[in-house]
Amino acid sequence: MLLIFLFAFVSCKKETTGDLPVQQGARIISFAGYDWVVEDSNDNTVGPGPNYFSNSEDNVWIDNQGRLHLKIVQRDGKWYCARVSLWNTYGYHKYVFYVDNRVDQLDKNVVAGLFAYENDNQEIDIEVSKWGNANNDNCQFAVQPSSNAGNKLRFNLSLKDDYSTHFFNWQKDSIEFGSYLGKSLTPPEEDIVQTWTYKGNDIPTSQDLRIKINLWLYLGKYPNDNQDNELVVSDFKIL
Repeated sequence: MLLIFLFAFVSCKKETTGDLPVQQGARIISFAGYDWVVEDSNDNTVGPGPNYFSNSEDNVWIDNQGRLHLKIVQRDGKWYCARVSLWNTYGYHKYVFYVDNRVDQLDKNVVAGLFAYENDNQEIDIEVSKWGNANNDNCQFAVQPSSNAGNKLRFNLSLKDDYSTHFFNWQKDSIEFGSYLGKSLTPPEEDIVQTWTYKGNDIPTSQDLRIKINLWLYLGKYPNDNQDNELVVSDFKIL
């Protein structure tokens, strides 16, 4: 595994759903040319969920192709989820995630998140989940608070193979979202699953949103199939 372990301490507040404090001895991995913190809830349940988040190599690792794996696994009767956070913040940019597995086939209680977060009102989300209902569409673009009218778009993601591309382009006056089949930012028209441009009142103004990738259980419910679930991200770009 291509892992880098650093010992670092930074001062940051603990948020309600998206952040865990980075502590001395935090596990750091290198993925796609960036350093990421592997978050750990110290065997306590935290949001979202609530869930247990683990920094174990069973939950988060880099394979020999340089791909990031996040996995929900059961240990000693508990289900442990996974989350990584980009070490630095980059503000207004286009953030691109290349996914290498059938996220459209995740268990109905599993949520895969590709997002930017500072707090619950400063957040940009791409989430793949059926939110516990097998009949739901399985993907959404959202700007928090997503309960505000016009702040969320739901759609169905149906892949033809393992590969999909997802992005949001966060600028001062708009956020452009996209989900495509395959691994390309210039796909043929038939491979464009969904695009959306948000110009509402809740575009985050802070430049301190941090990119995060997570895999967790909706309402903390066990996977309906009682199986491990996995998210594989082959690359990440900031444009």
